[in-house]
Amino acid sequence: MHEGRAETVTRSLATRALSRRLAVGADVVGPEVVHFRVWAPRRRRVDVAVENDAGGVVRTIPLSREEGGYFAGTADVGPGALYRYVLDGDERFPDPASRFQPHGPHGPSCVIDPTSFSWNDHAWRGRTLEGAVLYEMHIGTFTRDGTWSAAQRELSALADLGVTVIELMPVADWPGQFGWGYDGVDLFAPTRLYGAPDDFRRFVDHAHHLELGVILDVVYNHLGPDGSYLSQFSPFYTSERHSTEWGPALNFDGPQCEPVRELVIANAAYWIDEFHLDGLRLDATQSIFDDSETHIIADVCARVREAGGARTMLIVGENEPQDVRALRLPDEGGYGVDALWNDDWHHTATVALTGRAEAYYTDYRGTPQEFVSAAKHGFLYQGQFYSWQNKRRGTPTRGLDAARFVHFLQNHDQVANSGSGARGHELAGPGRWRAMTALLLLGPQTPMLFQGEEFGASSPFLYFADHVPELASKVREGRTKFLMQFPSIAQPNVRLQLADPADRATFERCKLDHAERTRNEEPWALHRDLIALRRRDSTLAAQGAYGIDGAVLSTTAFVLRFFGPADADRLLIVNLGAPLRFDPAPEPLIAPPPSARWVLEWASEDPRYGGVGMPPIDDGDRLNVPGECAALLVPRRGHQP
Repeated sequence: MHEGRAETVTRSLATRALSRRLAVGADVVGPEVVHFRVWAPRRRRVDVAVENDAGGVVRTIPLSREEGGYFAGTADVGPGALYRYVLDGDERFPDPASRFQPHGPHGPSCVIDPTSFSWNDHAWRGRTLEGAVLYEMHIGTFTRDGTWSAAQRELSALADLGVTVIELMPVADWPGQFGWGYDGVDLFAPTRLYGAPDDFRRFVDHAHHLELGVILDVVYNHLGPDGSYLSQFSPFYTSERHSTEWGPALNFDGPQCEPVRELVIANAAYWIDEFHLDGLRLDATQSIFDDSETHIIADVCARVREAGGARTMLIVGENEPQDVRALRLPDEGGYGVDALWNDDWHHTATVALTGRAEAYYTDYRGTPQEFVSAAKHGFLYQGQFYSWQNKRRGTPTRGLDAARFVHFLQNHDQVANSGSGARGHELAGPGRWRAMTALLLLGPQTPMLFQGEEFGASSPFLYFADHVPELASKVREGRTKFLMQFPSIAQPNVRLQLADPADRATFERCKLDHAERTRNEEPWALHRDLIALRRRDSTLAAQGAYGIDGAVLSTTAFVLRFFGPADADRLLIVNLGAPLRFDPAPEPLIAPPPSARWVLEWASEDPRYGGVGMPPIDDGDRLNVPGECAALLVPRRGHQP
């Protein structure tokens, strides 16, 4: 393997330090000159093996040992060169900081020059959380082709819809031909399944041209079960103290954790710097374990904002226990995350829409009071006992703006966890679904749509993961066991119908058909009009900044009052049950401003959305609320209430 060893191109450490973009990996530092650096503290010797397309070694370049267990050196190769590291003169392994794996995680790494791409977004300044409408996207199923280029062609429709920020599911490369992305093993290498790195850059550049922000879901709690070679370079990459339900946790607080922290912090900044992303979504932050004085999440957030410079960065987190410490500023003992997903809201909405109060929906009733409380406080559980987990859940949200809670009716997990992958509009009555969509898109929290939701996609979204047979069998068993927590799915006739995650047909079934956007005009119009209304109405756009309150009208109906300047209040009535005649009316929130009456501004039962029409709600004496609908009322002056 080492015959024909080439001489190392000599460069000073000072020049190398000034030229490198990343602390580790293969950095192009000059014309046909690449500097390699890797952390391998227990290795005596590390070489770079330059390979041809057939996997043969063209030549090897020895690296010099540096302090702290690093090996580094330069070679006269250029962008596109394939390489692996040779450890102690024995086996070859891909670069832990590879920017691209053209043949997958088990193959050679590829030298990438990120500066060769010509960006056109120099005037772009990012998207703020205030006024944001998020859109969760899985590139592999967003289009039939499942590529960056194909997804790019559909972005103009999302901009027209009113989406402001795309939230991409993970793209760090993993083995196999399809997957959700949460089993990534190459943190710096966008998966070859969707195209080349420059295709990703082109997608982001075009999104910015359309004034769409793009954030990326990153997984810093574990690595996938197949294709990770970090342990070959160092046993200190994973923790001896912490573990996750998906595998070993990364080592952020144990012996020799500093290079691991450096790698992850650099990775977070890398997506901002080299792909111009507008922020990150942090997966399962409750499983990012770190007992250090400064939590790794706080360091990640700080580095992301530093990398963004003048651009606004948006950092969204997932935290199942609903610990608002993530949202607090570092000087308050927090991490500096901008917003957290609110599972509570999704769960109570699902129960209200479907009656499915089983498994982790057990502690929700889908009642009007729950929706009123969520609108006012974000999380429903802020320290109360939670029977499903037999412990207390959540933390107080006092002082946090409504925009910092992300609400959704669907996301990748929750659609797939229906067992059949059925969309919410297929599980709920159409009137109720329209009403709940109105609550989502007009409510004070930050709304998020899941791909296809906006046009009532007929395609399911199932769990799919392409693994080698032995691992695929374990994943299949694990997925089935997980779904057995739902008594309805555990029934033998249902269990037999569960899709095989490793079957390519499962993956193919989940691909969107964007022709449905034209055929399904009613849900598209519903979402488009609601987002436009949310944006143009100054009281709604304030997201509760002037105050918001709510009241229960019946066992199925409630009202939210958005207070506005100069009595520009708005009244959102949601009724998920039978028609309601509010008489008597001892509820002050439904009283119109002085010398005014409520008039109908928007209704979910408009025929444009598939409804049957809406009569006047305020007849001057009392409120008449039709069944299974939502209505927005505005005050009209010159009328006595």
